[in-house]
Amino acid sequence: MSSEFGNLLRVSIFGQSHGKAVGVVIDGLPAGEEIDPAELQRFLDRRKPGTSPLSTARRETDVPEFLSGLENGRTCGAPLCAVIQNVDQHSKDYGELRDKPRPGHADYTAWTKWSGHADMRGGGHFSGRLTAPLCVAGGIAKQILSRRGIHVGAHLVSAGGVRDISFPLHPTAQLFAELAAKPFPVLDEKAGEEMRAAILAAKQDLDSVGGVIECAAVGLPAGLGDPMFGGVENRLAAVLFGIPAVKGLEFGEGFRAAELRGSENNDPFMMEDGQVRTRTNHAGGILGGITTGMPLVLRAVVKPTPSIGRPQETVHLSSGETAELTIHGRHDPCIAHRAVPVVEAVTAAVLLDLLLEGNHGTF
Repeated sequence: MSSEFGNLLRVSIFGQSHGKAVGVVIDGLPAGEEIDPAELQRFLDRRKPGTSPLSTARRETDVPEFLSGLENGRTCGAPLCAVIQNVDQHSKDYGELRDKPRPGHADYTAWTKWSGHADMRGGGHFSGRLTAPLCVAGGIAKQILSRRGIHVGAHLVSAGGVRDISFPLHPTAQLFAELAAKPFPVLDEKAGEEMRAAILAAKQDLDSVGGVIECAAVGLPAGLGDPMFGGVENRLAAVLFGIPAVKGLEFGEGFRAAELRGSENNDPFMMEDGQVRTRTNHAGGILGGITTGMPLVLRAVVKPTPSIGRPQETVHLSSGETAELTIHGRHDPCIAHRAVPVVEAVTAAVLLDLLLEGNHGTF
């Protein structure tokens, strides 16, 4: 099973949703980097469950325990290992799913691939629970990047058919910090209220909604990435699609570029403070797979939560007969708002790996 990514910075995720713990091993972190545990915990708290009616009622503290890699609060060159205990599992809610796979979930494909041996309690290794250790890696990467003037932030740009405003041409670290401090990560508060109403309406209907997350990184130097298959988009896409429920991805203007003429989509070059910049950023800060020095901008599509309370058609895997499934237990009516810091985490970890490559493994 491929549960790791990175070239110089190797990140490996382990655990299952209802196992004893989930965790991460990070190899290749530069030594001597101070890690602020309070800042890391604030970042992890942004995705943890049980904090509002908009998310699952599962309550987890999500406090990482570091087993190696840190000495006196600094990275020491050894692989960093962190575990997060699972303390609020309701495995009995998933007994029926061993024979009746959830539509839209990985129950069936896991059963097929591993001949019925996969642990699918709570989604097993496919669960959004695995994004907690992913955020440990990304939260550490964000701290290291910020000391180099590189900042990553994201917001929920749409959910339930309601759209937030997009990032400005030049987002700032202050704007990212303001978003991170909000209980619901949007730029336009009115749009946020409408999104929350749409999510709660779906919950009332025993249903769910999806959303789109817009993420940006500022302060990146020009020249990161390689053609053809080692480009920045390639590297980010490979890991972003590892986030459970992500089903689409675009950079810069994305799919809308197909509706534009070249004269509209091209970003005119200019000089600014002795640096080459562009007047617009339809390219999302990447040309030919290589960073331009402009803000990197991407958007990730998160599908509606497949675990819903409405009766759904499925099959009995044991008999091959059609069956009806009504899912019980605690589930998010929308995953997207909790996935905002996860997209930040992945983006930061991949960018740190690219930056280490560009600096031959050192800073």
